[in-house]
Amino acid sequence: MITTSLKLHGLVAATHTPMLADGNVNPNEVDNQARFLAGQGIKLAFITGSTGESAHMQLTERKEIIAAWGEASKKHDIDFITHTGGNSVWDAQELAAYSQEHGAVATSNNAPCYFKPGSLQLLVDCCKHAAAGAPNLPYYYYDIPVLTGVSYNPVKFMELAEKEIPNFAGIKFTNPDLALYIDALNYKNGQYDLPWGVDEWFLGALATGAQGAVGSSFNFAPKLYLDLIDAFNAGDIAKARDLQLKSVKMINILASKGYMSAAKTVMGWHGVDLGPARLPMGNLSETAKIELKNELTAIGFFDWATK
Repeated sequence: MITTSLKLHGLVAATHTPMLADGNVNPNEVDNQARFLAGQGIKLAFITGSTGESAHMQLTERKEIIAAWGEASKKHDIDFITHTGGNSVWDAQELAAYSQEHGAVATSNNAPCYFKPGSLQLLVDCCKHAAAGAPNLPYYYYDIPVLTGVSYNPVKFMELAEKEIPNFAGIKFTNPDLALYIDALNYKNGQYDLPWGVDEWFLGALATGAQGAVGSSFNFAPKLYLDLIDAFNAGDIAKARDLQLKSVKMINILASKGYMSAAKTVMGWHGVDLGPARLPMGNLSETAKIELKNELTAIGFFDWATK
């Protein structure tokens, strides 16, 4: 086990990948993206993950984004964790090594999900292979069963991973099962770091013991969640519930339009041009963008989402 002071506490923005109008990646916008997030009080970014559309990106494109974040992170004082996962654990290992070279503070990957690991041992073997690319960095398993279709008990995973992955640091827990979460949080008296990953359940996770979270909506509504944390820590549960309700309403509106494209559209309104979502996802029509703005305005989004 490596020794590290890194903890994914507070808000970690699961960032989008900037695209050009033709669908190609646009690493030049990463600097502006990092500047905006840092200005909102975000200290950590989780790049090239699900929100980053990594499943639809080429290996060379992911490297371009990693390199861009390597520069932007130093300039704007915002650290980054690289998601390296996909169906090829060889690509994951290569991306981990590249991330270590370019200043990432940790790496993470999800389970292969085309041919899925058929046992817990095989899943740990996959993670071990990926983590070995960056042996000097903390490694987090990205557990997101709703997308991968791979679901093993996280405590059983940790029991095996800690023996076989020298740089194992914890689990990015993107699963709304709070019973599983509290059990995993308390494994070995909380030895491992388990940032929460379902924005709509954030208050429940805080009540369960979460110290941090990785979320896509932290990009475009960071103030909402920082205020939620403050309200919870102050014991103002009524306010925290109201803020969580705002989160749910906001996410439901975006999801009703097509979440990825809607989220990138909102970031554009914040001054960060992330371009379109990439195929196979669709994009909003101009009419849908007007509807989105009207519906977000109706719930006060532009008053409480950002500083």
